[in-house]
Amino acid sequence: MLQRLRLANCETHLVVSPAGLLNIHHETGLDRRGVEALANQAYNPADIGAAIASGSFETAAMVVVPCSVKTLAAVAHGFCDNLLSRAADVTLKERRRLVLMVRETPFNLAHLRNMTAVTEMGGVIFPPLPAFYHRPQSIQELVDETVERVVSLLGVKAGPRQWVGL
Repeated sequence: MLQRLRLANCETHLVVSPAGLLNIHHETGLDRRGVEALANQAYNPADIGAAIASGSFETAAMVVVPCSVKTLAAVAHGFCDNLLSRAADVTLKERRRLVLMVRETPFNLAHLRNMTAVTEMGGVIFPPLPAFYHRPQSIQELVDETVERVVSLLGVKAGPRQWVGL
């Protein structure tokens, strides 16, 4: 996502939770420094006073990818205990686009109710489900197609389809 947004000349602000960093490392081999290098600005998740925690900091949209069910619940219930959930709360209150790419499955009733609550507040639930109609030849093509769908949802103009993810 960060690589694709950079290709579109979008300014990106990154918050990576400790669990998110663990996922990134397991799935891509990147460490904190490596993933932060992909963004224009990176923040400590404990820095609740960071610029992105204020509605006066104008953003076009926010994407949480991947979004844990813990973060989903925090957003659904306005529990702003870290910068990630606070920035999502601000995004909703300012009526900006919020996309949560909830990745944990299967869903239980609490997950579904939290998704409904976020949707009712104006957020978009976008589980990164693979599409097969374009006949992908690799996992990377599956990932790229999902990223392109989210980028389009954000209103970012379609870019080169030959970009390569991590």
